[in-house]
Amino acid sequence: MPKSKTQYQCHSCGYTTGQWMGQCPGCQTWGSLEETRIARAGAKSTLIKKKSRAIPITEIEAKHISRTKLGIKEFDRVLGGGVVPGSLVLLGGAPGIGKSTLLLTAAEKWASQNGPVLYVSAEESLSQTRLRAERLQTLHQDIHLMAETDFDVIVEEIGRLRPSLLILDSVQTLYSPELQSTPGSVSQVRDICMRSMRIAKEMGIPTFLVGHITKDGSLAGPKVLEHMVDTVISFEKMASGLHRILRAQKNRFGATQEIGVLEMRDTGLVDVMNPSAYFLSNRHETKSGASRAAILEGHSPLLVECQALTVDTSFPTPSRTCVGFKKERLNMLTAVLERHTGTFFSGQDIYINVVGGLHVGDPALDLALCMALLSSHKDLTISSDMILVGEVGLSGELRAVQQIESRLKEASKMGFKTAVVPHANLEGLPDKTNIQINGYKNINDVMNAIL
Repeated sequence: MPKSKTQYQCHSCGYTTGQWMGQCPGCQTWGSLEETRIARAGAKSTLIKKKSRAIPITEIEAKHISRTKLGIKEFDRVLGGGVVPGSLVLLGGAPGIGKSTLLLTAAEKWASQNGPVLYVSAEESLSQTRLRAERLQTLHQDIHLMAETDFDVIVEEIGRLRPSLLILDSVQTLYSPELQSTPGSVSQVRDICMRSMRIAKEMGIPTFLVGHITKDGSLAGPKVLEHMVDTVISFEKMASGLHRILRAQKNRFGATQEIGVLEMRDTGLVDVMNPSAYFLSNRHETKSGASRAAILEGHSPLLVECQALTVDTSFPTPSRTCVGFKKERLNMLTAVLERHTGTFFSGQDIYINVVGGLHVGDPALDLALCMALLSSHKDLTISSDMILVGEVGLSGELRAVQQIESRLKEASKMGFKTAVVPHANLEGLPDKTNIQINGYKNINDVMNAIL
């Protein structure tokens, strides 16, 4: 059969041409022409072949989403409890972080329970992948390897093998021969993703796409890549270098912003079943400028340590440095402390660090950060058995936070004896708990009680 023809279309004005040009003749925009595929002559549109009618939403049968476990508990939790049949998952991460290691481990666990897995390695040879599997102890006869970049050849093998799981490593190195552009270009990545999505949905094969990232940390390729897939998972490295974080940025079948923590060992990646213990590994070494908080990552409570350092500066403009926390929010909290506690930081450099390399966006960290700043400024210590939870408002008030019971339950499990929470969160809490709960209405009351 003859191959489809291609044309170039401007993504700004829609102008089409048969050859690529640097500048669009229609709108004079540079670099806006993208290669697209033209359907073969005589091909029938699917809109004509299939007749459909709109029906009321109440008449649609609600089907329960069945999930299959990958066998990696942290990965399954980030996915929402397992893999959904026919889902398309995009896994992105920096070079050498362990994307291929993670998916090869998942492939072995899947193959031992659910049948053949097709692992397409477009970046390594078959022998290289075999050597990695031997090192990770993930050899299994139902893992079928392909070292191929031509997606048409891969599609033929998918039709022959009918795998229960498909892994494409990576989407930026695959190409469709019907397009003249090079692998990794916008048109190639978009076409490969669309065809992968069609295969996943029509054949019901869960598909994992490995994606590269750019220098600024975003996924390489067109933004439509993230829109088309069902789930986008980022794979990040912690400051320790040995631990990895799986973070769901988009999930049509589960919660977003869920995280999973893995540890890199000689035999591959293993689950960290108690992430709070890792982030609080040195919490009993009581020093000034350190406090502990209970935050939420997705729906899971997580205990972290917040460190602050304040030092006098001789420069006219003090420095504000944050690791794992937004600088704009730090500036706001220092202004609140100066206004409502009488503690001034205008002549001091401030350094903030969330231990473990975690990036925190939960406003419940505000109270712990404020107390760490005051602790460093006054050179006084905060008890290592105290957890602080609360959002701080501009008028110095402590505002209630969500899921306070799950946060306190996690703190009690980790051995904390005292919890400082907003007064508004006291209502509804059980009378008898394993942890002493103290409620306060504003930041000044907390400072006077603790420091």
